Amino acid sequence: MKTLNIPLKERSYPIYIGEGLLDKADLFSAHIGAGQKMVVISNEVVAPLYLEKTLASLAGLGDVETVVLPDGEHTKTLQTANEVFTEMLQVPCDRKTTVIALGGGVTGDLSGFCAACYQRGVPFIQVPTTLLSQVDSSVGGKTGVNHALGKNMVGAFYQPQAVIIDTATLDSLDDRQFSAGMAEVVKYGLLGDLPFLEWIEQNINAIMCRDKQAIAQIIERSCQAKADIVAKDEKEHGVRALLNLGHTFGHAIESAKGYGEWLHGEAVGLGMVMAADLSRRLGYIKPEDQQRVQSIVAAAKLPVDGVQGVSAEQLRELMAVDKKVADGKLRFILYKQIGQAIIVDDVPELQLMQTLSSFAHQ
Repeated sequence: MKTLNIPLKERSYPIYIGEGLLDKADLFSAHIGAGQKMVVISNEVVAPLYLEKTLASLAGLGDVETVVLPDGEHTKTLQTANEVFTEMLQVPCDRKTTVIALGGGVTGDLSGFCAACYQRGVPFIQVPTTLLSQVDSSVGGKTGVNHALGKNMVGAFYQPQAVIIDTATLDSLDDRQFSAGMAEVVKYGLLGDLPFLEWIEQNINAIMCRDKQAIAQIIERSCQAKADIVAKDEKEHGVRALLNLGHTFGHAIESAKGYGEWLHGEAVGLGMVMAADLSRRLGYIKPEDQQRVQSIVAAAKLPVDGVQGVSAEQLRELMAVDKKVADGKLRFILYKQIGQAIIVDDVPELQLMQTLSSFAHQ
């Protein structure tokens, strides 16, 4: 087992990474007070696989309630959050109740949001079971739900007590979800760690074949990269914005297609390719750099050619309500060079529309 730390003073917490950690009762007991209530929030896909194992590790710590939600991005709403609040109130849960998120990014985001809001904040633990949630969404304290007009537009920064990453849960992950997680892994290399990107390029076949040593490496390296950035900028006032590489385009794609038709990682993967196209149009990178981005995204079995049934104008309109709009200007994360991302606040409309038109296919 590897243990990383998110150093945020009184909000610091560990990230445990290893195989079989769901069976480690001591990892849970270290962060849950004796005799306290717990609520495990999961979904209909993950619960049959890992809920019983998790409950066994929680046995003896206190009373445990379970909330099993439908699976999918379309459930990440205020309505679903309200259903969770109702369940917690009926128990009833108090301010010392620990919320445990058992599932992927949707479950983690929703559970963390509920934990942040219930009685103005109760403890919670992240137990991510997908690659995307293990390398990205479970770390850093971003919680929230979607709105019809924009992704993650309602939420809070709220740090967990711990993140427990059992890499064995990836054995049950389908190939599409695994590739979606790879988008966030590749992102860390592209935005600020060229040696990691080169390692991914050299080992992509082993990674996609689920080699356990390769998987352990990408999870640890990704979590460390995010931990380093979050420690510098917890609430995204500066450098943390770089983690949004591909997300401005990606969130617009998700909203345009309807939450769930495109997985988050798929949209981010294409978003990183679109960011490379825009970076090349603005003169930051060369055509061969753009091709390199496209090649590694394609090698992770993510879409690179564009999105069907969406217009450039529709994507542009959705970008206008993105969280990254500030003072009326849309913020993009672009490539200064491969392995070095930059924040660009005022992208010329002409080049932006050229990029959108190249990838939006009605």
